[in-house]
Amino acid sequence: MTRCVTRRDAIALFGGLTAFTLAGCNSSNGGDKVYKIGVLQLTEHDALDAANKGFVKALKKSGLKYKIDQQNAQNDQSACQTIATKLVNDGDDLILAIATPAAQAVAGATSDIPIVGTAITDFAASGLVKSNKKPGNNVTGTSDLTPVDEQFDLLVKLLPNAKTVGVLYCTAESNSDVQVKMAQKAAKKRGLKAVRYSVSSSNEIQQVVESMVGKVDACYAPTDNTIAAGMSTVSMVANENKLPVICGEKGMVDNGGLATYGIDYEALGYKAGKMAVKILKGTSKPADMPIEHLSIKECTLATNEKTAAAVGVDLSVLNS
Repeated sequence: MTRCVTRRDAIALFGGLTAFTLAGCNSSNGGDKVYKIGVLQLTEHDALDAANKGFVKALKKSGLKYKIDQQNAQNDQSACQTIATKLVNDGDDLILAIATPAAQAVAGATSDIPIVGTAITDFAASGLVKSNKKPGNNVTGTSDLTPVDEQFDLLVKLLPNAKTVGVLYCTAESNSDVQVKMAQKAAKKRGLKAVRYSVSSSNEIQQVVESMVGKVDACYAPTDNTIAAGMSTVSMVANENKLPVICGEKGMVDNGGLATYGIDYEALGYKAGKMAVKILKGTSKPADMPIEHLSIKECTLATNEKTAAAVGVDLSVLNS
């Protein structure tokens, strides 16, 4: 059936085409487009909060217009799934996933929306990408692979008489196993015995740390989110029993750990934010963006003088 095109129809058609063209321009070079960005953070603790802060800082510096939907799963796996589904259904332009379980939940919910992950030890080992050098899908981001060797050098310098080290981690986090294996290798290399002490949830932390007392000379806690979030409990038991804890990152030291040589999580998040900006501007695609790391030069020493006094460790040896 043939339909006559009225003047009103023509104006409407022209207006629609104009709107489409303008939207196309905006999507390629920014313009007035307001990008919808969803953020799924696994839980609240200093490192993940800092990564989130760094990501937002990079967005602000980019000059892009955006709206962020900040969501926190409070370390609940089912909440991760629910929030991931919500962010995908909202039709976000990009999703930031902070920590491995958060990224796994989002990656399982969409293969189309670009995902930038941060505070993730090994993207490939966690099944998030095909390869850390060439992701090959809609996921990329920044790794918080901790400098385990340097941290064990620190342990040996502060605790020269240590023979046995308890490695504290949560079995629910796949990336923690990667770090535990690295810790065992680093310990063996330095003539130390590394013994695994695991929890399945935060409710077990106190009991497991108490079980270390009298059996190990020191505790090593990698960048495990469950342990980091429960660091006040770890330090309460450890410090009372003069058990030194070498940590994976600064926030854990601030919450009662003895010392670390670790990465700057705000800088890590900022690097992830810069990657997100490239994706939003259309200059890069996640599939072709290698997983990025901070350099060893961007790692910093952090110590806790109050904890050192409590466990009887002399921090001045670090100056020699």
